[in-house]
Amino acid sequence: MRVLVHIDEADTWREALARRLPDADIVTSDDPGDTPADYLAVWKPPASLFEGQTRLKGIINLGAGVDALLANPGLPRDVPIVKLRDAGMAPLMADYVRFGVLYFQRDFDRYFAQQGHTTWHEQPLTDKADWPVGVLGLGAIGAHVARVLADDGFPVHGWSRSARSLDGVTCHHGEAGLPELLGRVRTLVTLLPDTDSTRGLIDAKTLSRLPEGATLINPGRGSLIDTAALLDALGPGEQEGHLRGALLDAFTEEPLPRDNPLWAHPRVRITPHMAAPTPVRDAADQVAELIRALDNGEDVETIDPRAGY
Repeated sequence: MRVLVHIDEADTWREALARRLPDADIVTSDDPGDTPADYLAVWKPPASLFEGQTRLKGIINLGAGVDALLANPGLPRDVPIVKLRDAGMAPLMADYVRFGVLYFQRDFDRYFAQQGHTTWHEQPLTDKADWPVGVLGLGAIGAHVARVLADDGFPVHGWSRSARSLDGVTCHHGEAGLPELLGRVRTLVTLLPDTDSTRGLIDAKTLSRLPEGATLINPGRGSLIDTAALLDALGPGEQEGHLRGALLDAFTEEPLPRDNPLWAHPRVRITPHMAAPTPVRDAADQVAELIRALDNGEDVETIDPRAGY
């Protein structure tokens, strides 16, 4: 069995997979030679990587988001695709979202703004019980984030395309459920996949349905956000518009271009798509299990390219 790895720090991944698949030939895209592989373990590969791959049995996407892979013009259409489902990313994502929610709930955004004006003024405390949070997307990672926030004492509303049930979380679903959630939350967290139905979902209409002074956290997919609508909802400069602020980790173009107006907005905080990096140790365990299952002809949950996840 030959496994071809393409990702940053590919040598680290090769070593981890070699320990878990000792009978396999693990190579990286930087290695010389063009022997076809049985399996690809990849993250945002170039289209050229698929050239000459005549014996592929499966493609493992080394992350939760598959939009870049599905948009690859070289992607073969008759090979099963599987993706990592959590693999240690959920606790990291929960940490990021908790930070963002507390950043706004405890008024750190306002205190940092006050520092710039040498202003000493204590803001009135808002209880967690009075700070409802909405989580869009209740897959493995979104469901974990929603449960963590609920355990922390925040009222949590979750939304998914089809009906879900989570202990401690008020679940909404479908087209009718989204406006219902939006009107109830002070922080909106977006953890949806990139699909035709979610692209641009956070637009002017969606943002207007949030309460005055609501906040946005997007550690999911950049394609969910209509940037112009977000900037309009935030309002100019330090003066708050309909939205109080935003914490953004994912963007339609990455790295975010230096001339993008989000950089300069005083009530936007930007991080470089670091909310939930893939932990190699946990992920390698899952990749090895997936490869063994595919090689043994076992049933594996695969990606539906039409649905986008």
